[in-house]
Amino acid sequence: MEHSSLIASPAPARRPGIGLDYGTSNSVLAVFDGERLICVPLEADTVTTPSAVHIDRQFQVCTGQAAIDRYIADNRGRRVQLAAEVLGEARTGTGQLDEEGLPALAGSEQVFGQAFVDAGEKGRLFRGVKRLLGNAGLSRLMVFEKAFRPVALVTPLLLAMRQRLLDWARRDCPALGAGDHACLGHPVNFEGREAQHNAVALERLSEAAHHAGFTRQVFYPEPMAAALSYMHAFPSARPSRLLAVDFGGGTLDLCVLRRQDTGFEVEAIHGVGLGGDHLDQSLFRALLFPLLGKGESWRRSGDEREIVTLFPFELYEDLLLNWAVSYRLNQNEYTAPLLSCIVQGGPAAVKFERLYTLITSNLSYLVFQSLREVKATLSSQQEAMLDIPELDIELRVTRAQFEDVIAGHLAQFDQAVVDTLVLARLDAAQIDDVVSTGGSSLIPAVRQLLAQRFPDRVRDHDPFTSVAGGLAIAEYHGLGFSRERTPQGSTLQA
Repeated sequence: MEHSSLIASPAPARRPGIGLDYGTSNSVLAVFDGERLICVPLEADTVTTPSAVHIDRQFQVCTGQAAIDRYIADNRGRRVQLAAEVLGEARTGTGQLDEEGLPALAGSEQVFGQAFVDAGEKGRLFRGVKRLLGNAGLSRLMVFEKAFRPVALVTPLLLAMRQRLLDWARRDCPALGAGDHACLGHPVNFEGREAQHNAVALERLSEAAHHAGFTRQVFYPEPMAAALSYMHAFPSARPSRLLAVDFGGGTLDLCVLRRQDTGFEVEAIHGVGLGGDHLDQSLFRALLFPLLGKGESWRRSGDEREIVTLFPFELYEDLLLNWAVSYRLNQNEYTAPLLSCIVQGGPAAVKFERLYTLITSNLSYLVFQSLREVKATLSSQQEAMLDIPELDIELRVTRAQFEDVIAGHLAQFDQAVVDTLVLARLDAAQIDDVVSTGGSSLIPAVRQLLAQRFPDRVRDHDPFTSVAGGLAIAEYHGLGFSRERTPQGSTLQA
């Protein structure tokens, strides 16, 4: 158990706290000066910014919404043109004397790599890089002809966020000064399979923040930050036991805090690799795979008779579900079978034409954006339209369909809640308030699960900004942990 004091009265000499929430989908910066809790404007009309970085062929970088807009504009209607990557040349002859004693020419041939390069690609978009930070085996990502460390794909966004922080502080918070300090949020468990994946992820996040100018850092678990933000927003609430549930784009993080008159005690903390991205992939499988040829037959001529087999759609699935690398499908081994199926005609040909267009026009990101819009609409309405004119898809989706698709994920969510209570040695009746935050917490089925287990005790709290606000409060009150302590402490161990 850990106990922390939350000082009720502001200390005038204390510097404002800065909270940096680098999220899988979106990022937020907040400042707390002891009285005011303010989220810094990061885009023209919002305090959140997409966690996106775009790098063009001249290695010029843009971030946030501008990165997404650039990527979409560059790729709308563009055909992908893949060519084998030339690594160099290898000698095939030495130039020594031939059999007749005459000098032979030294030969050479080009050596091709396993990777294929999209010759027409104007730039690369990186989103969801947070999910890669804990992968210790991923040391470099190729961006055109240069190798980039994962840290280099995070730093530009944090640098842009800090610049907006400084621009805002000059006008509205001069006491912030250099703005070179911050409390960085982290999930209870980053994604990754290696034993040290949490330590690796924190080291990379710390390095990126340091390069961006946040040279004085502390860390704090994201669900605890959400709970801290809630306690600040409702300071007059009676002492109680809180369950904070932070369901975001990449992870589900939970903690149980016992609220006391002078602070709080951490009774359990837990996290699993489940987030909105996983729900989007399940939607893609259920709604779009059948419209792209899954389950259809493949007819081709044999020596003596026509051969009919099931189309090998499973070869395409993983790349389709990961839009950042789906361009690799534009290789002959994937496109040739599709063209064969299109030529054979029949009712299924239109499905294979869709898949061919999706691959060759690089529409994967657009498809996922459309699915996210459907998911968001179904949070407030009973029906939504999945409209992708580029693929001639117009499909009505009901909330009941959506809930059926994500039933397995909902079961994972519910089990994570149960596991957290087990860790705290509590039953549901002993929880006084449930603080629900994160974009995925807005899904009605998620809210219903919590309401069934904790009747009349679920409180929605700033789904997109509560973590950043709690981080700023944590730094102001000195509640953060150093990176050296965090991997071994209970903040990262369930």
